[in-house]
Amino acid sequence: MPDVLVAGAGPTGLLTAFELERAGLDVLVLERDARPATQSKALALQPRSVEVLADRGLLAAIERHVVARLPGGHFSGIPIDYADLPTRFPYQLGVEQAHVAAAIEARLRTPVLRSAAVTAVTQDDAGVAVAAGGRVHRAGWLVAADGGHSAVRTLLGAAFPGTSARISLAVADLTLASKPAGLAETWQLPSSGSGFLLPLAGGRYRAVVVGAEQQRLDRAAPVTADELQRALIAAHGPGIEVGEVLWASRFGDAARQLERYRHGRVLFAGDAAHIHLPVGGQGLNLGLQDAVNLGWKLAAHVRGHAPDGLLDSYHDERHPIAARVLISTRAQAVLGVPDPDAEAVREIVTGLLAVPAARRAIALELSGIGLGYPHTTGRATDIPVASDGRAVLVGAPLPTGWAGRVEPRAGSQPQLIRPDGYVAWAGGPGLAAALHRWLADPPATPAGIAPQDRSTRGALAESGRGISM
Repeated sequence: MPDVLVAGAGPTGLLTAFELERAGLDVLVLERDARPATQSKALALQPRSVEVLADRGLLAAIERHVVARLPGGHFSGIPIDYADLPTRFPYQLGVEQAHVAAAIEARLRTPVLRSAAVTAVTQDDAGVAVAAGGRVHRAGWLVAADGGHSAVRTLLGAAFPGTSARISLAVADLTLASKPAGLAETWQLPSSGSGFLLPLAGGRYRAVVVGAEQQRLDRAAPVTADELQRALIAAHGPGIEVGEVLWASRFGDAARQLERYRHGRVLFAGDAAHIHLPVGGQGLNLGLQDAVNLGWKLAAHVRGHAPDGLLDSYHDERHPIAARVLISTRAQAVLGVPDPDAEAVREIVTGLLAVPAARRAIALELSGIGLGYPHTTGRATDIPVASDGRAVLVGAPLPTGWAGRVEPRAGSQPQLIRPDGYVAWAGGPGLAAALHRWLADPPATPAGIAPQDRSTRGALAESGRGISM
């Protein structure tokens, strides 16, 4: 029986599974679809996500598919420069989400179980039972990373409050029979207005259109080649002709978030926990940060050495971050409305973002580089995480008994770094308190007895302590 089931084999679910396996747990990922996705919702990795993937040895497999290094981000199409960000990756990587997912999946010990849509979830003090793929799977815990239309969320009846969509957009991957010279030759950041067009691999293009026609059509109406043709001609002139529509969908600016990310033995991450307008390059990256925050905490809980409240701190740390992203994307949606009053506000905001301090504040937020949590001093820079999921202590003697949970390293700047890469102590007094806060107390070791091997898991009954419904 696996320690943890993960519903959903998108990047969030796969990275959560990777983090749990890195800490020594057995994990099974359940995926509804029969084959890995070839269509990509997201197309860019923000700097903090690039750091996370690089620190875990995942970036090299992704980089071969990168088609652009974008020197900044955007706020509703207003360019935001990343050049002065304090990171070794001051840019977005233009890469299709499918390649990110494939790189992570290739590193999992246990293959993803496909054609396994979740149809029922029950839980008790001993664990969870999940019906998927024609059988019942049991484990101690379930991570629901099954997307914006989460089956797990629906089955549990979890409240998902927020705002309904007010505007409607269409997105499509397509081929072009013809186009004006110079149009969509390289990756560019989006600008205001409809008809955004981006070149993908294999002669494909990503088109995003929003206009009066999209507002009139029902959200369930198929996106047709004729509709896309009209929208692209309106944006780029009569020299453009749609060839084949390979994939298309409609989406809106709905913004919703779970009230709690933990429901007993079920934890939610990624789009299953929060949805918003996909603008500013936030969705994929928000889910990846959920994964690395949750993974080490759930692993510690399962292994029986989590301090009180550690698992619930996943909600406490990540819920406010997503809430802020929802506010940001709702503001960006308003700035993109083709309305004279919205255009007036956009003009003012554009001027404000030209002020260096304002531009930097937004850059830190969009990129994820400015992200921090209570009782930390920001992320560690240029110090990779431990390969086995332990915390890292740099430049200070390791107290007795902590070798099973902390990897010691030489360095001139003392730091205790959590398994997700955030600094819990940065020298001076307080190391013992930080170890206790994040890693609990080490087990007592009787004289002459070697410390317990790290691969030994805590008992399943112990992993159930502290359940909050």
